[in-house]
Amino acid sequence: MGAEPVSLAAAITSFVIILLAELPDKTVIACLVLGSRYRPGYVFAGAAAAFAIQVALAVTVGGLLSLLPHQPTQIVVAVLFVVGAVLLLRQKPAHTDAYVAEYESRRAFLPVALTGFAVVFAAEFGDLIQIVTANLAVKYHDPLSVAVGAVTALWVAAGLAILGGRGLLKVIPVKWLSRGAAAVMLVLAGLTVAALF
Repeated sequence: MGAEPVSLAAAITSFVIILLAELPDKTVIACLVLGSRYRPGYVFAGAAAAFAIQVALAVTVGGLLSLLPHQPTQIVVAVLFVVGAVLLLRQKPAHTDAYVAEYESRRAFLPVALTGFAVVFAAEFGDLIQIVTANLAVKYHDPLSVAVGAVTALWVAAGLAILGGRGLLKVIPVKWLSRGAAAVMLVLAGLTVAALF
């Protein structure tokens, strides 16, 4: 029996939600700062590895939650989407100079990649993005598709931040990115509740 194919709908939905939610996040700002001080490829390598591990943890938790009774779990998922939307609307951009201050003199691949990994891993652990990813895994009952969409979105967000984040933030204010992600989460909360009836 072969493996299930990746669901394009679950992967695309996960990609859009996670990308919109991650762009104004402190982790992306940290990637922007690290990328402005170190070689972008080195920073991306560390950040990408950290994001992949965080997504694997999130979809594993989501997969375990999907074993619980359907209706109560879906209600919890809807509530968590609403909470996520509220948190996005209330969050303020983080100052990230403290993340990189002690590493300014290091230029070799391993120290820079490890710095990128440590900053992203610590910042994302238990973060809203991880919770949203777990929720999506529960909603779609498809951890692999959600993981593909989520990790791709996180890599794109990190890449945009590292290579051209300053330009993006000049064009699209952080508050509008947060509002867009919050709106999508509220729609998903409504659709999750509507599917129960």
